[in-house]
Amino acid sequence: MAFIDEINIYAEAGRGGDGVVRWRQEKFIPKGGPAGGDAGRGGDFYVQAVRDINILSKYKAKKKFIAERGEDGGNKSFQGKGGEDFVLDLPIGSVITNTESGEKFFLLEEGQKIMLLKGGYGGFGNEHFKGSTNTTPKESNPGGEGERGNFHIELELFADLGLIGLPNAGKSSLLNFLTNAKVKVADYAFTTLDPNLGDFYKYIIADIPGLIEGASEGKGLGIKFLHHVKRTKILVHLVSFENAENMMKKYKEIRKELEKYDKKLGLGTDGLSLKEEIIVLTKVDVIEDKKIITKQIKVFEKLGKKVFTISLFDDISVKNFKDELIKILKKS
Repeated sequence: MAFIDEINIYAEAGRGGDGVVRWRQEKFIPKGGPAGGDAGRGGDFYVQAVRDINILSKYKAKKKFIAERGEDGGNKSFQGKGGEDFVLDLPIGSVITNTESGEKFFLLEEGQKIMLLKGGYGGFGNEHFKGSTNTTPKESNPGGEGERGNFHIELELFADLGLIGLPNAGKSSLLNFLTNAKVKVADYAFTTLDPNLGDFYKYIIADIPGLIEGASEGKGLGIKFLHHVKRTKILVHLVSFENAENMMKKYKEIRKELEKYDKKLGLGTDGLSLKEEIIVLTKVDVIEDKKIITKQIKVFEKLGKKVFTISLFDDISVKNFKDELIKILKKS
């Protein structure tokens, strides 16, 4: 099932049922009074946050959702039953925008439930209109229409870890090793066209499209990446040994894009550049001179952040990284 991070839907709360005109028909009471019951109100329309990042894919074919209509009033003053509410499950991190009013709703926690549209009122039966001057009312009224609207639903990923780095830094390969996500891997830029997600001991890891210089201005896949990483808790910054002499330069290139994006959106203390960051120096196996590896580790450790080196051909380095990663996630 393909990952989908935004959809458009039409939603409608339930219409209220209609009131009815009815009369009491009891033995020995030939002229019974009004007995038309009031109708039930229409169901409300809700959205609810669930821990299922792929659920938008289920709505690819069906994009029209309507809550249940209220039941009409009944005989003997019976009131109609209210329509059942409609609850649309959406992934945590969904931003729901009413395309007509521009109003936005945010689903930030699992189980959070928000009413988007209110159901229509139930109509009154003729008993409701009975009075001292109107003992045999013949009037009732129909139920009200439920609120309706068009909505744009956009997923801003709530990942515990976001893998960042230039194209071919090894993000997809690392995700596969950590989570068995079975992400497509190839030796060319932009293999990852959409975020790929994996479950790492109940923590969500997102492999997000590679950045290039100018990403904050929309070049490459940058804007799409920056949009998704915005709500990631911790960044895992991968820097490849394939170009050992320029590793810090490549690292700073991405940091610069994060800072520019923060400034562009005025994110302040919520900025991407201020998130906790782990540095992972990848593809150690391409370097034969161990002195080069040691030198680069010392250079990156000067940044005051946790630094790891891994080779996906070295099971021990991957296991050590996995063990440390679990500790970091539990602490965070």
